[in-house]
Amino acid sequence: MRFAQWITCLLLASVLHAENLSQWVYPGPDNKLIYKTTPAGDRIMDFSTAGYMGGGAALPAVPVKKALKPSGGVDDTTLIQSAIDEVTKLPVENGFRGAVLLEPGTFNISQTLNLAADGVVLRGSGSLGRSATTLKMSGRPFNAVSIGIPRRQRGSSRQTAIEAQTAVTDRYVPSGADRFSVADAAGFSIGDTIIIRKPVTDAWVKFMKMDDLVRDGRPQRWLGTGSTIDIERRIAAKSGNLITLDVPLSDSLDSSYLDPPGVAVVKIIPPQRVRQAGIENLHIQSPPQAISHTQPHFTALRISGQDCWARDLVIEETMNSVSVSGRRITLQNVAVNRRARHQGSSRPGEFAPNGSQILLDRCSVNADNIWFVATGARLSGPIVILNCRFKGDSRAESHQRWATGILYDNVRVPAGSIELRNRGAMGSGHGWSMGWGVVWNCAADYYIVQNPPGAANWLIGSRGQSRTAARPFDSQPQLPEGILDSHGTAVTPKSLYLAQLAERLGPKALKNIGY
Repeated sequence: MRFAQWITCLLLASVLHAENLSQWVYPGPDNKLIYKTTPAGDRIMDFSTAGYMGGGAALPAVPVKKALKPSGGVDDTTLIQSAIDEVTKLPVENGFRGAVLLEPGTFNISQTLNLAADGVVLRGSGSLGRSATTLKMSGRPFNAVSIGIPRRQRGSSRQTAIEAQTAVTDRYVPSGADRFSVADAAGFSIGDTIIIRKPVTDAWVKFMKMDDLVRDGRPQRWLGTGSTIDIERRIAAKSGNLITLDVPLSDSLDSSYLDPPGVAVVKIIPPQRVRQAGIENLHIQSPPQAISHTQPHFTALRISGQDCWARDLVIEETMNSVSVSGRRITLQNVAVNRRARHQGSSRPGEFAPNGSQILLDRCSVNADNIWFVATGARLSGPIVILNCRFKGDSRAESHQRWATGILYDNVRVPAGSIELRNRGAMGSGHGWSMGWGVVWNCAADYYIVQNPPGAANWLIGSRGQSRTAARPFDSQPQLPEGILDSHGTAVTPKSLYLAQLAERLGPKALKNIGY
């Protein structure tokens, strides 16, 4: 009898351990996710709109319209670019013009290959093995492949208001909310692209304790007062003066610190971006670079678009390898490997997800003295780092000046760290680098996750040491630790992003992206 009771207790303990739940997001009796809120109403945001087509859409198989063999010559740049330009001139059919297929072998390139039109794909025959297609870089440093409208064709980068502008009237809009009230919604319609313009005020900078940054005796500026943080969204629904967004807010809007001038809502002409373009199945290789990233260097991929992707790439020896801006972009199975150690204390960021609705899925970095992931300034998520593996004595971090809404989900960093923190006077005043970020069921050597004033960062279900720290260059005070929940023990659901995606779009959405 005692033996049977002992077995029953063991089984019950095993079930309870396997079903450890977070306080902040957990499945209810009907398996729908329940969210805990802060006293002000803030919650962990729904990250599931990150990725191609807003999440849950399969990456397309675009028909080949042009195939190339390696020339065997010194430089294949013109050969490949001419093929891309030829496909660019084709009509759009079902959203795409077509793919340029590079057959197995080595293509030598000395300049950037540009995909500057909608619906064009550059595809190799494989990233590894005998069938691999290699883009071998040589000459003066350059970027291997660029997806986006050339700078000279972009025109003004500042968005211009058209037809309508109004103001948010709610005293407080919590992070994670998808709706708010405005003074006058008469000029706005469902489907409009809008900018929610959060002002950087003296009151907010002081509240964030970012008005006293000093380095080498010189004041450092975090964010310039009078500037704005612009959050691009689309109107999904409208009822009177209540506007509902297609993507939740990754930041809070607190009139206590933002009035005057208050938060503006501006209807804009949608930005001109390359759409439905991709790069696939390639091996990209540059010469080894045992140098500082402050020197000219080879990079691999730049994407500035909407509903674009990169998948199944192996990238070797580039630096600041992959940078993304725009919206709704997926990087899937992209590996960056560096054997030549970067020189210097300032480091390159191998993945720079500097847009909104960005998904890094099953990507990896193997390198030392770099940032695995580094975010830029004034970003509004969701940004999702899912099932990625990072090897080396480095860290994945929010890098500077108030990005919001990042999720590290089942990320492994065995010899490094994940950091959502105040970087103080590092750089030229990076300061608070991330708010409303989540580290979910990850494993790292250590974490530095800190709570900014009026905001939160969460460390949930993750293994590894949680460290406290002061601002860099300061010894005290130790800044408030972020919200730790079930630290050291994984929680259910295993993946927050996949659970949110399945709840919003159903299980087929998981199959579409390979889960």
